[in-house]
Amino acid sequence: MKKYDIFDKISPDEALEILRNITKTDNDLKKKIIKLAEDLFRDVDVEKVGEDVFYALDGINVHELWDRAGPKADGYTSPEDMSVEMFEEVLEPFVQEMQRLLDLKMYQEANLYCMGMLKGIYQYEEDSESEFKDWASDVPGESFGYILREWGKNRNNTDKKEMKNFVKKEFPAWSKWAINQM
Repeated sequence: MKKYDIFDKISPDEALEILRNITKTDNDLKKKIIKLAEDLFRDVDVEKVGEDVFYALDGINVHELWDRAGPKADGYTSPEDMSVEMFEEVLEPFVQEMQRLLDLKMYQEANLYCMGMLKGIYQYEEDSESEFKDWASDVPGESFGYILREWGKNRNNTDKKEMKNFVKKEFPAWSKWAINQM
């Protein structure tokens, strides 16, 4: 008879419930779990985030744009408007992750994550040969500004100065208008 491993059979929700119950009774284990989670969150690689953002954006399918745009029961959606919506949908998980880091008061990690997102958007603008990009001509710049505004809410002057220097160095073509977004 084959022996089974119960860990392979626990759902993510069940594992979270078990973890919460354990931490209610074992303070040392709770501290270890918090440290492991913080270590996991602190592992932000600007280049990797940028690459992930670029490939996510570059993977938007123009055929899906054409399918989702046009006349609908509740009106008409232009391909240009739909391209904005689709671009935002792809960026949303990245924006949520940056916001999660900010909510956790992990400001340096949020700064790095934001930098990676900006790199990915800029790389998409500069390097993508996607047919979708033709329909979303202003969207990368607008999204770049939006992300800087979201990140910049309640950020201290030191972080803003660091981000301004990063933007000037990495995105000279966009830096004049972008640094005013914070």
